Amino acid sequence: MNAQTIYLATIWIIPVLVAITFHEAAHGLAAHLLGDDTAWRQGRVSFNPLKHIDPVGTILLPGILLLLHSPFLFGYAKPVPVNFRALRNPRRDMVLVAAAGPAMNIALAVAAALLFHLVDYLPPTLGPWVTENLKNGLIINVVLAVFNLFPIPPLDGGRILVGILPKAMALPVARLEPYGIMILLGVLIVLPLLGAQLGVDLNIVSRVIRVVTGTVLEAILRLTGNV
Repeated sequence: MNAQTIYLATIWIIPVLVAITFHEAAHGLAAHLLGDDTAWRQGRVSFNPLKHIDPVGTILLPGILLLLHSPFLFGYAKPVPVNFRALRNPRRDMVLVAAAGPAMNIALAVAAALLFHLVDYLPPTLGPWVTENLKNGLIINVVLAVFNLFPIPPLDGGRILVGILPKAMALPVARLEPYGIMILLGVLIVLPLLGAQLGVDLNIVSRVIRVVTGTVLEAILRLTGNV
């Protein structure tokens, strides 16, 4: 492995590990504060990335999508266990627990954008590497937040939707959870590939996610004085 490969690995792997670790730890901490200590007892309220990495979702799936030149790259970490019945106010607190992950990623993105202002004070040999880590951290955290707010369980957006919908409407959405990953693969990968064969643009969901991500990134850069 040459120096360039190692350099590229560090400027991507570090931001990814920070993003998913803090995301999952935020879910566990929120659940703990709201009455459920399942994740706390299992050691999942941790900043150790090994506690949260899923071999398939964090490593294998993104790798396969890269090899297939997928129009959209995504993966997932090992879900934090939450016993929603143990929460003090299950429907309300389910929303708060689900929202904690994306909220943490937005907070990390804002922190990365603010830290851009300190790069000039670093040694010239270190500054470019830190800048690349911050830039990738900003992008990865916003993408992770926006993607996880997609309203299909088991993504956070799906669980938020279940928590805010009336019970009669929430139940059918909750029943989608076992099929959520397959639905995502269908709308993000299979559908666009099928559309390409038919000469029709069916890459609608990916385009919406990209537009929302771009809008959030621009807002954070403006808020932090980087534009």
